[in-house]
Amino acid sequence: MKSLVNFISVDSVEKSTIFEHLKCSKVEAAILQYLAKKYMNGEDDVLILEILQDLFTRDNYEYLDHLFEIKELLELGWLHQQSFTPIKISEVASLELLNSAVGLSPSFLKLLEMGTLESDLPDIKPYGDHLEYLQDQFFRIELYQKMSAIRQNVHEHSLGIDRIQNKLNLLEKRIEERVAQTAEKLVLDKFFKQKKMDVKEQVIFIALLREEYSATETSLREMNALIELISLDEYERIKNRSLLEDGSNLISAGIIDYEEMLNPFGGISRAFYIVDEVLQSIMHPHKNKKVRRLKLNALIDEQDIFELIEPETSLDDVVLSEKTQETLQNLMRQVNKEVVARLVAWGIKDKKSGIDARIIFYGAAGTGKTMTAYSLAKSLKRQVLAFDCSKILSMYVGESEKNVRKIFDTFYDLSEKTKSEPILLLNEADQFLGARSSGNITGSDQMHNQMQNIFLEQIEKFRGVLIATTNLLENIDKAFSRRFDYKIEFKKPDEKQRLELWKMMLPTDAPYSKDVDVKELAKYSLTGGQINLIVKNTAYKIAVQEEPLFSQKDFIDEINREKDANFDSEKSMGFLSR
Repeated sequence: MKSLVNFISVDSVEKSTIFEHLKCSKVEAAILQYLAKKYMNGEDDVLILEILQDLFTRDNYEYLDHLFEIKELLELGWLHQQSFTPIKISEVASLELLNSAVGLSPSFLKLLEMGTLESDLPDIKPYGDHLEYLQDQFFRIELYQKMSAIRQNVHEHSLGIDRIQNKLNLLEKRIEERVAQTAEKLVLDKFFKQKKMDVKEQVIFIALLREEYSATETSLREMNALIELISLDEYERIKNRSLLEDGSNLISAGIIDYEEMLNPFGGISRAFYIVDEVLQSIMHPHKNKKVRRLKLNALIDEQDIFELIEPETSLDDVVLSEKTQETLQNLMRQVNKEVVARLVAWGIKDKKSGIDARIIFYGAAGTGKTMTAYSLAKSLKRQVLAFDCSKILSMYVGESEKNVRKIFDTFYDLSEKTKSEPILLLNEADQFLGARSSGNITGSDQMHNQMQNIFLEQIEKFRGVLIATTNLLENIDKAFSRRFDYKIEFKKPDEKQRLELWKMMLPTDAPYSKDVDVKELAKYSLTGGQINLIVKNTAYKIAVQEEPLFSQKDFIDEINREKDANFDSEKSMGFLSR
């Protein structure tokens, strides 16, 4: 307590033993001395008006000129304000503080007691284990966060940053000294050296690792939050973006990865995470067997139910009606991590569950249902496990009910083994979703109803993202309809959309005669699947000619042949931009 006694006893505060640690002016230190004396007399909090009137002259209200010092001390963290609502001091007018009470902060009281800012730093001694080392590294991230918060909220004052920067420098020096004294190689330190990670890359990695240990929904995973953590100014923020972009050391070396989603404001946000294999090697360094995430493609051949799809197109590559695009964008916002965190906080979602969405895509064949399902998966950075529902009745007779359960059991088994969250796509799900038979029903009807009841039960308890495609929504049993969160209609494209589809699908490097008029072709009422098929069939026809040349007549001939055949194929949609 010598520092306390010294501080309240000296005539000139600049002579006190802790003045150099305060990083403040003499007037501000005098205010702290005044409050320290009040504290020793049993007064925890004192009105600011009383402080100013006791310390400074009341003539012409000159004491009001010293409100600025009170605000500075609040920003430095030496004082705390008694307030029922949290406020940013930098955004408060000084005069608003006049009739509020302040007291000495825990940080200042600790400084008075210990006499140094290094009081909460560990002694210089070898680390006992990697967890003790991680504790210091996580404290390091806390200091980076504090500096980031001050930079964002206290633009006009730098003493707070200086104080924390001094503490950070001491901590980083101590970490370096303790590592040097530790005989056993520390896993994380060794990892940094092997990967040749610089200081900023290390800070990013430790920040993400801290998020894994804390297991909380937080914004520190967001790209801007991580950049702000390591950037002193706007120039550094721009420069440091390269550390988290594709091709950077952290991403190209397979150390971290990201999920890309639409944020609530319509923009794209990236949430970063440590790659599973790297994370396990850091968190469980003494396990002899490496914990590896099995890849879906390594297991998919062992079963005969699903087709594994690696989506190649995103939602930007499909042509849809404006209403459908708006609905999908709203869906993307609903699965945003920040939105999910709010739902967890409100008790609507289970914290342990991931993204849940049960979706029906309905509309005529060739309108883009399957392609959009793939593109949605790509935008969510997911793989797709696709099942053709028309196969279910072709399986062993009497086994349909069992096979329905097998679809979902196998999906959960694959997801668990691979620690992944693929999207379950049920194509041509009409027979599952149609109205159930009633009245005088046959044995076949009874089997079909039982199969649907099991399917209904599985949909009810499904966790994850499920997309079912069907041609006619009006035929769907109401019990099924209620259990889907989203029902998204796919209409046949209008002339404007057909023009866009023709332009996308026509080969760019092919030879065309001068009479080819894409606007005229777009006037024909066709689906995206039909346009894709027409382009391909025409290309095969022209490619075998000695002097290949696409003409308007070639396309119109194929259009008429397609319309006469009335042949729609949803599997050949091809809503791709070239």
